[in-house]
Amino acid sequence: MTVRWLVAPLLLMLSACTASEVAPARATDDLASPFRDCAALTSSPSAAPSSPVGGADLPDVSLPCFTGGAVLAVTDLRGPAVINLWASSCAPCREELPLMQELADRTAGQVHVIGVDTMDTRDAGSSFASDKGVSFPTLFDAEKKLLYGLGKSTLPVTVFLGADGKRFAYVGPALDKPTLGALVREHTGVTVTE
Repeated sequence: MTVRWLVAPLLLMLSACTASEVAPARATDDLASPFRDCAALTSSPSAAPSSPVGGADLPDVSLPCFTGGAVLAVTDLRGPAVINLWASSCAPCREELPLMQELADRTAGQVHVIGVDTMDTRDAGSSFASDKGVSFPTLFDAEKKLLYGLGKSTLPVTVFLGADGKRFAYVGPALDKPTLGALVREHTGVTVTE
């Protein structure tokens, strides 16, 4: 009697193990991304003059766009821009990232707001950004190339890039709205409207 009630579950398990139809594995580049494409980042924002310098004052690092496909040389970025290096596991980053999205919305066409998901996994970064409604263009940097290239070791880091290609890197407590607005105005020349 004891053996009889085991037969049906064992047959079900065996059939599941030998089924020939298996769902295909997802490639990392095929993950759904909440972020916009990075294509426009190498031209000046529409309301800003073109950068007169040959390249931005940034490390010679190339990173893939989170949405897949293109690899972007960071030196090809054009200002004015705000580049936020973040990770889903970084508590101050988790505070700051929604403010960066708000900045992107308020300065559209005047300032590029760019994320760099740093020392993270694509799944964790995508999940966090989706939960917070973050969609501005983002690069992926699991190996911390840009962070180290900037001479920094902890997150978050926010780089303000002027239209002239000159940079200022902020490292410190999570940015709040007034401090972020003041830094944008001082280092990019763009005033953030409320």
